[in-house]
Amino acid sequence: MTINTPPVSDDGLPHAWIETPLMESASLSKLAGCRVFLKLENLQPSGSFKSRGIGNFVRSSILSRSPGTPITFYISSGGNAGLACVAAAVKFGHRAIIVVPLSTKPLMISKLLTAGAVDVIQHGASWKEADTYLREEMLPKDVNGVYVPPFDHPDVWTGAATMVDEIELQLGKGSHMGSARRPPEEGARRVAPDAIVCSVGGGGLFCGIMQGLKQSQVPQDAKVVAAETIGAESFHAAVQAKQLVTLPAITSIATSLGARQVCQQALDYGLSDNVRTVLVTDDEAVQACWRFADEERLIVEPACGATLAVVYEDKLAQLLPGLNKESKVVLIVCGGSNITIDMLAEHKRVAEKT
Repeated sequence: MTINTPPVSDDGLPHAWIETPLMESASLSKLAGCRVFLKLENLQPSGSFKSRGIGNFVRSSILSRSPGTPITFYISSGGNAGLACVAAAVKFGHRAIIVVPLSTKPLMISKLLTAGAVDVIQHGASWKEADTYLREEMLPKDVNGVYVPPFDHPDVWTGAATMVDEIELQLGKGSHMGSARRPPEEGARRVAPDAIVCSVGGGGLFCGIMQGLKQSQVPQDAKVVAAETIGAESFHAAVQAKQLVTLPAITSIATSLGARQVCQQALDYGLSDNVRTVLVTDDEAVQACWRFADEERLIVEPACGATLAVVYEDKLAQLLPGLNKESKVVLIVCGGSNITIDMLAEHKRVAEKT
């Protein structure tokens, strides 16, 4: 398996993310009746796809300031966005301070500090309270402070969009264990996927995929399947209502999908003809994680399990009836660092009781 770090760009600053492998899965392909590929975003420096979007935001913020200007990046996330912010800030020699709700598990606080966070501050009973404290109490006191949005910003979407370019080049090479060799050779062959399946929380990943497809150099009609767990279905609810919907609470164990309302851009994209939404239960998401660990030897969060369950629970053919054995479907293995074997076992126990 080859993992490549993209080269330094023309502006002289390297990327905060890596090019991840695209791996064809024999077991998932057999189940789905088509060619299923895994985009292994769980191998990013922060452990999730967030390295692309958050990393691009951090990188763009640095480039927008005079060289040598010290920056402290602030983000209100005790999860994958926080880890991505720390990883990017440390890579570029800057500081990161994370504000998390009181409910944040010690595992994630430890991971944030180990990754290089200057401080992890616990405040409030919810993400909203932590975010408000960060914005109103902390940022105004730091003239070099920069607020990092977890998902609702064009720089975040642009970062996430880079995976579409990689996917097309990797499919074009016909080598599905690694490199798209960025930057591409002149005239490099690109092949569009027939469909991409991804999980949706606040909408940053989904917006990036849609942006990447719209900017593609390849004529295509790729479908995008947006997966959520019941109890965290703010995107599905918004698409059905054709307007933003705020969930009263997040009741799913897939807490990384726990945005009570998606961003407006996600809804705008969600109303496109090529988008399908699908809901899975917590039990289906957790069972998918277990099966994935057994068959592919990779451990991911239940939020990622929502995407995997689309195939494991035989939902793909219902959503995309036109697929055939040569169709190419890419599952975004978004990853997630807030998981251990013991936590997955506990998720399974809880899901089976509900």
